[in-house]
Amino acid sequence: MKKLFSILAITALVFAGTISSNAANVQIMSSNVQTVMAAATVSIIQDEGETSTEEKGFHQELKERFVEGGPAFMGIVLLCLILGLAFAIERIIYLNLATTNTKKLADSVEDALKSGGVDAAKEVCRNTKGPVASIYYQGLERANEGIDAAEKAVVAYGGVQMGQLEKNVSWISLFIAIAPMLGFMGTVIGMIDAFDKIQAAGDMNPSLVAGGIKIALLTTVFGLIVAIILQVFYNYIIAKIDSIVNSMEDASITLIDMLVEYKNK
Repeated sequence: MKKLFSILAITALVFAGTISSNAANVQIMSSNVQTVMAAATVSIIQDEGETSTEEKGFHQELKERFVEGGPAFMGIVLLCLILGLAFAIERIIYLNLATTNTKKLADSVEDALKSGGVDAAKEVCRNTKGPVASIYYQGLERANEGIDAAEKAVVAYGGVQMGQLEKNVSWISLFIAIAPMLGFMGTVIGMIDAFDKIQAAGDMNPSLVAGGIKIALLTTVFGLIVAIILQVFYNYIIAKIDSIVNSMEDASITLIDMLVEYKNK
């Protein structure tokens, strides 16, 4: 009987030891799982932060830089961009509407002169838009007074039309010049502010001057960006004006030749 109790006691002790050992192992495993999960969570949060930083688009970055540059000069530079683009778009629309197929117009006027005379040719010009048609109409108005009078009318009205084509272009060139100058002014003011902070602190601490120098560089960059954008539109407009002017000159010569031939017949 004593042996039976001894065996049962030993079995109970072994079982208790096994349970305690298993509990300790489970606790260790639980602790390890919690550590791994915490590390994974930190890693996920870091990855999400990096992803959100990488996914920040150009528009958001540009807006942040604009705010960092300060509203004083950055707002003026932005106003230069808006006004310059407004004048540029207005000129582009006007020049595209002023573009005419001069060869087709010349053929139509020539056919009208042959079939119906000057009045028929004037009607064709009256129903056609563009500076070339207006020059043709003015030349035909003076056709009865002689070739010289018609040629003088064409030259005079050609100068008027050229002035209409170049209208508001000077404003675009003004904004191209002002935008980088404002940027450089912001640079100078930012540097002055940085040196004022150094003088007030009495120490050359980089953190004191970093803000002023950053504002100075941002205003310069934005001023140059505005000037580059407007310069592209300006060059396109000048090229378009030159093309229309060349067409006007060729069409004027063609009109005088047609009038000479009409008078001879």
